[in-house]
Amino acid sequence: MSGPPDEALPDHDGLGAAIENAAFVMALRGRGTRDTAVLRAMEQVPRARFAPAAHRHLAQRDLALPLPCGASMTAPSTVATMLALLRVEAGMQVLEIGTGSGYVTALLLQLGAGGVTSLERYATLADAARRTLGDARAVIRQDDGLAEAAGSFDRILVHGRVAAPPPAWSAALRPDGRLVAGSGDGRLLAVARTASGLRTEAGPALRLAPLVPGRARVL
Repeated sequence: MSGPPDEALPDHDGLGAAIENAAFVMALRGRGTRDTAVLRAMEQVPRARFAPAAHRHLAQRDLALPLPCGASMTAPSTVATMLALLRVEAGMQVLEIGTGSGYVTALLLQLGAGGVTSLERYATLADAARRTLGDARAVIRQDDGLAEAAGSFDRILVHGRVAAPPPAWSAALRPDGRLVAGSGDGRLLAVARTASGLRTEAGPALRLAPLVPGRARVL
């Protein structure tokens, strides 16, 4: 007697990936991430898809992973903390400074962002992230994230540390907008635009690299 057709066979690879993703999310919960929307997005967007091939086997561990141009993929628990503080809602326009691999860009879209404009100083990384994402809702450009931001945004996410948010970022925030970045003292900083002006909140201490100004000329 012949067996069932191929399409009826159990998808062991898919099941294994689902189990690994569930374990990945449970580990993040164990490290203090409680935002269910962020956890769901991180379960649904495979980090391995954005990791360099040589380090893909480490993608579901809470580790920063090296990228070309001396950059790195931020550790998942740090990403989760930043996204929870950012509070993305459906349809929002987001400015991301520091595309890297494009993994967080994908998470922002999974969280419901209507569009993400992502700026990356390295053309090599911007090109690779654009190919991996393949999503028209994400506009990825090689640009200086510390320069004047073109447009206005509901949310701004900065993958780096600055002594103080430049005025261009605050000017780009829409009413009720929110910006999350690393501060000079090593803590996360959330800036909210309210009816009475800008309100700054100090977040947890996280390890983020200083944001480097300018566009890379070679890489």
